[in-house]
Amino acid sequence: MTDHSLQTRLLHSDYKFDPHTGAVSVPIQQASTFHQQDFDNPGVYDYSRSGNPTRKALEDTIAGLESGSHGFAFASGMAAISTAFMLLSKGDHVVITQDVYGGTFRMIRDVLVRFGIDHTFVDMTDLHAVATAIQPNTKLLYIETPSNPTLEITDIRAVAKLAKANDCWTFVDNTFMTPALQRPLELGADLVLHSATKFIAGHSDVVAGLAATNDREIAEQLGFLQNSFGSILGAHDCWLVLRGLKTLHCRMTQSQASAVKIAEKLSAHPLVEQVYYPGFRFHPGSSTQAYQAEGSGAVLSFRLRDEDAVRQFTKHVELPVYAVSLGAVESILSYPARMSHASMPKEEREKRGITDGLLRLSVGLENPNDLIKDFHQALGKIESEAFLQTGG
Repeated sequence: MTDHSLQTRLLHSDYKFDPHTGAVSVPIQQASTFHQQDFDNPGVYDYSRSGNPTRKALEDTIAGLESGSHGFAFASGMAAISTAFMLLSKGDHVVITQDVYGGTFRMIRDVLVRFGIDHTFVDMTDLHAVATAIQPNTKLLYIETPSNPTLEITDIRAVAKLAKANDCWTFVDNTFMTPALQRPLELGADLVLHSATKFIAGHSDVVAGLAATNDREIAEQLGFLQNSFGSILGAHDCWLVLRGLKTLHCRMTQSQASAVKIAEKLSAHPLVEQVYYPGFRFHPGSSTQAYQAEGSGAVLSFRLRDEDAVRQFTKHVELPVYAVSLGAVESILSYPARMSHASMPKEEREKRGITDGLLRLSVGLENPNDLIKDFHQALGKIESEAFLQTGG
């Protein structure tokens, strides 16, 4: 089925029906262990930590969608990322995107250092800065693009070439884009990572992580670590992710179209100081995004005056869920300073442009005009309350 478009392959894969029954849904093998007919010739599966048929269906599917040869399903996005970092050894060095997801920041700064793994945060939109940060012991260049939450764009192909020239790996967090819009392995990356909790599953009903690679050595090591740590995704959760994948293309298409419209309207509002969205032609990474991805995604961020303005806006906005996470059928509004990046010290957040007035919006499947109307009424309440407070 490799000759078909990704949109079609999401529905027509090697797992489109069960060969034993004809069922058009992957069976949930809710088994912890598997009967062995003969200990001299063990079966494909023996214990579900080491392998499960439902998990294999998901792992094969994400590998195919990402143009990889091996896929892995984990208990969460951070389980996937953390296990990938365990490919490193004491004395290794990591160059990493400076405005990375807060959980990844915490893992790098507070955990890996305890194992003698050093790091340098760098502006990965600046190739010279990336090259300068590479040391003799650098083993990994870690990219998150678009970055969370300021939507900065890193040139994956250029960084991957730089990595190969310095005998380094390139890992890419592809959560915001998904393989529907961006496939880092095709651009030279060695490993692609996802919080499948987000757009891939897409319904706010499962926590999951995925990884894919076409490097046999990485696959063997990552499979060993996955089995050793045991942070695997359960069969039913694998089935939920597989179900979510079937609608990934249409969800991303609709949400992205709405995000463009909403970003334009927000940028024109006088109380919105800045909108971060790579779909704008004036965005510094727009040309890079245009060549390496098939769109700008469904996540944008916008900056209000300060924390008090955020407080008033979130009190009056009605449609989006105000919550941690993103990538669901419902729009989700998040406050990075108190949510996704709460573990990052304030001074580190501010260095990265994550101010107390910054909000992140993951656009869902609502009518965009309804969302725009809702945002405008909430912004209007900020104006009204500010007017009352000044005694007007």
